[in-house]
Amino acid sequence: MVVTGGPGSGKSSLIDHLEKAGFARSEEAGRGVIRDQVAVGGPALPWNDPGLFAELMLSWEMRSYALAAEGAGPVFFDRGVPDVVGYLRLEERPVPAHVAEAARRFRYHRRVFVAPPWPDIYRRDEERKQSLDVAERTYESMVETYREYGYELVELPRSPVEERARFVLESLGTLL
Repeated sequence: MVVTGGPGSGKSSLIDHLEKAGFARSEEAGRGVIRDQVAVGGPALPWNDPGLFAELMLSWEMRSYALAAEGAGPVFFDRGVPDVVGYLRLEERPVPAHVAEAARRFRYHRRVFVAPPWPDIYRRDEERKQSLDVAERTYESMVETYREYGYELVELPRSPVEERARFVLESLGTLL
């Protein structure tokens, strides 16, 4: 199950909560790539080289997908391969054919949860440097991209993480 949306909308907090409840999860590619690149002085940062950053995110997401396929039970993905397409579009960069092909091939559950912009909880940090305006445009890009790839979007309520987790699990027919 993919959880997507703009930055700072509570996606990772929700997935952290679901992990504590015993569900498998992936790590967000963007934050992971930024953390790794900063640690080694690498160039693949969104503010330095958005194209290279997107390539590393694509590799990260494809690997997360492969690892999830090895496990049993549901996995909650903190974004997915289509997010790379959405990111490139947001940055007004061309989407290379191999990225579009990856988004077509790496299929997740048809139902994708999308976290809407939530100004009350939005915060910048060392890895999240976007403005709230960019976060809102990211949300719009992800909604458009996932719909284009045939996913059914379910908008998450702007509510405490426990209620969001209950909403997700009830939507899936599973209770904590």
